[in-house]
Amino acid sequence: MSKKPTHSIVLQALDLAYEKAINGLPGMDSAEELARSYLQQEGTLTERANSLIRWQNAKAGSSGFITGLGGFATLPVAIPANLMSVLYFQVRMIAAIASMGGHDIRDDRVKSMIYACLAGNMAKDILQEIGINIGTRLTAQMIGRISESAIVAINRKVGFLLLSKTGGRGAINLGKAIPLAGGIIGGYIDVFATNLIGNIARNAFIAKE
Repeated sequence: MSKKPTHSIVLQALDLAYEKAINGLPGMDSAEELARSYLQQEGTLTERANSLIRWQNAKAGSSGFITGLGGFATLPVAIPANLMSVLYFQVRMIAAIASMGGHDIRDDRVKSMIYACLAGNMAKDILQEIGINIGTRLTAQMIGRISESAIVAINRKVGFLLLSKTGGRGAINLGKAIPLAGGIIGGYIDVFATNLIGNIARNAFIAKE
C-alpha cells in the first residue's frame, strides 16, 4: 500500500528526484548526458528539444517504465515509489531541456525554475505571485535576480500544488485535466501532461529561433 503523501514528503521527493536526475541512476543517463545526446542531433535547438520531448512522450506511454525504476521502492525515506518515479521522470526531462538551453542545472535558482515547470500552465501564476514575470524565455540575468526567499516560496508552492494532485494516494493524478506533473493511469504516466510540461520547459529555457 502506498504511503499517504504530506507536503514534507512531496518536497523530499522533489529534491531526491532532482538529485537522481542530475547525478544519474544505474543504466540511465543523467539530465546533462541526455541533453548532450540531443545537442548532437541535427536541426535547430528548438527542434532538438522537441525531439527530446517526443522521446519522453513515447517513454511515458510505454508500459513498465515506472517498474523499471524499482529501486525507488527501497528508498530509505517515506516516499511512495510511484510518486518518486513520476517526479524523477519529469524532472529529468525538464532539467535536460534547461541544460540544452545553456543553464547551470546545479544552480539552486535554476533548480527552482525547473520545479516551477512541473506546475504546467500554472507555473506563470506561481512565479507572478512572488514577483517574477515570465513573458519570454528565462534569461541568465532574470534567474540571477531570484532571491533565496523566492526560491523557498516557489518550492513551497509547487510542493503544495503537487500534493493537492496526489489525492492522498501517493500518485499524481490529472483527473480534472488540470495540467500539472502527470498522472498514473493503469500503470502509465500520462502522456498529455508529459508533453505539456516539456513544452513549458522548452518555452522557458530555450530562446525562440
